[in-house]
Amino acid sequence: MRRDEQIEYLKKITRSIRDYPKAGIIFRDLTTIFQDRRAFSMAVQLMNNSLDAQSSNEGSFDKFAGIEARGFVLAGALAAKTEKGLVLLRKPGKLPHETLGVKYQLEYGEDALEIHKDAVLPGEKVVVVDDLLATGGTAEAACQLVEMLGGIVSKVLFLVELPDLQGRKKLAHHQVDAIFAFEGQ
Repeated sequence: MRRDEQIEYLKKITRSIRDYPKAGIIFRDLTTIFQDRRAFSMAVQLMNNSLDAQSSNEGSFDKFAGIEARGFVLAGALAAKTEKGLVLLRKPGKLPHETLGVKYQLEYGEDALEIHKDAVLPGEKVVVVDDLLATGGTAEAACQLVEMLGGIVSKVLFLVELPDLQGRKKLAHHQVDAIFAFEGQ
């Protein structure tokens, strides 16, 4: 199946839920991709292909940083496939060792992320992974955490982007890639 056919398949099986978590939002539920073995395999392969292009152009990277919670799924699969390390970026109070944290704005509120202080070593190149790019606040916080530890954000990688919400603006100083996009919110 060609890349454009794979993307159409993934878009087709993505569940869209109107007015969730609040009126006016269309929530793109990617669990339908994760639970379909064919779709999940396609999604991971498409994301890995994006990394292969980067590796040949810009050099290698050391680790993935997966953003809670669906970013864990994708980053974990990519880490296993590429034999790279995996860092978890979690909500406050979920990591058992010493942490560093930042607060950020969501499209519908405020949240925070934490990372273990020893998760990224100075100079390590990290690919930040999440399922969906909306306003960019969560990914921006993730990049800040990696950089606060001395890491280098090599790429910020998403399965889906909602370009109308202009999340790339918050990530303008990073290389950003999304496999496919949905118009609207």
